[in-house]
Amino acid sequence: MEQSKFIYQRKDLPKQVELTGYALVLLGFLLGAVSYFAEPVRASMNYLIMFIYLLSIGLGSIFLVAIEYLTGADWSVQFRRISEFFASVFVILVLLVLPLLFNMNNIFNWMNKQFVETDSILKGKTSYLNSTFFIIRVAFCFCIWGLFYFLLQKNSTRQDETKEQLLTTKNIKLSAGFIPLFAITLTIAAVDWLMSLDAHWYSTIFGVYFFAGSVVASLAAVTFTAIKLKEKGYLHPAFTNEQLYSLGTLLFVFINFWAYIAFSQYMLIWYADLPEETIWFMHRWQYGWSYVSLFLILTHFVVPYAVLLSQPSKMDPKRLKFITLWILGAHLVDVFWIVMPNTTGPVISWMDFIFPFAIIGVLIVVFSYKVKRNNLIPIGDPKLQKSIKISL
Repeated sequence: MEQSKFIYQRKDLPKQVELTGYALVLLGFLLGAVSYFAEPVRASMNYLIMFIYLLSIGLGSIFLVAIEYLTGADWSVQFRRISEFFASVFVILVLLVLPLLFNMNNIFNWMNKQFVETDSILKGKTSYLNSTFFIIRVAFCFCIWGLFYFLLQKNSTRQDETKEQLLTTKNIKLSAGFIPLFAITLTIAAVDWLMSLDAHWYSTIFGVYFFAGSVVASLAAVTFTAIKLKEKGYLHPAFTNEQLYSLGTLLFVFINFWAYIAFSQYMLIWYADLPEETIWFMHRWQYGWSYVSLFLILTHFVVPYAVLLSQPSKMDPKRLKFITLWILGAHLVDVFWIVMPNTTGPVISWMDFIFPFAIIGVLIVVFSYKVKRNNLIPIGDPKLQKSIKISL
């Protein structure tokens, strides 16, 4: 009876958590504005890194929600709402994308008409790489993501009140329709925002690479948040360290998947040895970028693999909190490694440390806002009691 009352109890996060989020957002964007006046191109690229990072968290989170519905998983129901809350970052991204659309000249070389006219490769891609079609694709992707996010979360939160099992069936059908569209729109976003930074280069599995990194980052964010909420008494007492094993295992699997895709992309390009493909990796091995490349391998694969390899490590809250924060930092290095070599200037600049404050702040603010208005546990989901029994 005590546990039954607990799961219906809605709590707000401490006020200082939300205030910290707003402070970080304000600090990040104010310093970002200063950096823009100092060096517009570098600042624009750092803003793009922030946007891509938040986008990857949002995309990965909504993917986790859809996959749970499709697979009928029971063990993850208790913290599915955490993924739903992180997926709501799409609402903020609709606003954050606008400065990028108005500042495309500082980001993409294919926006320079004079440069395109002298480049036969870029000239041949103008039917796809032009500002009008680019904006149309951005709007299309956000409409797809926003529509499915809105419907999935609407049904989920409505179920808290009605307890209708039919709403779960609706979300299963929505998820089945979303997954193929998710694969298409995620690939479009990866190609448009990242691959087109070097419009000469292409990779047939770059979309999969971006997908792998997004899921790893969102899983890390969900796992860290679940542990912190559990420590503060916000989740059901049935959520024990035993259940962390499932999250840790899933995180370990996708770390290996990311490494496999990253190596496959490199290996195929190295083996083909085509100049238009190898140049992308050459840019990441010259002028000091080799240190960042090696650091990425260490932080995004070697360390997480070693830490998560044993079974006890997947059930240790302290170790999981450390490695999830480590992975979130490694994902930032990954996005930085993709974006920044396309610019001139030093490998590392003081401007590169500004927008991470805004990233943390936005995630805190969005999560705190959603917690105020929704239950942290989907109390109306028919699989919740089974999930609790699995934990006990």
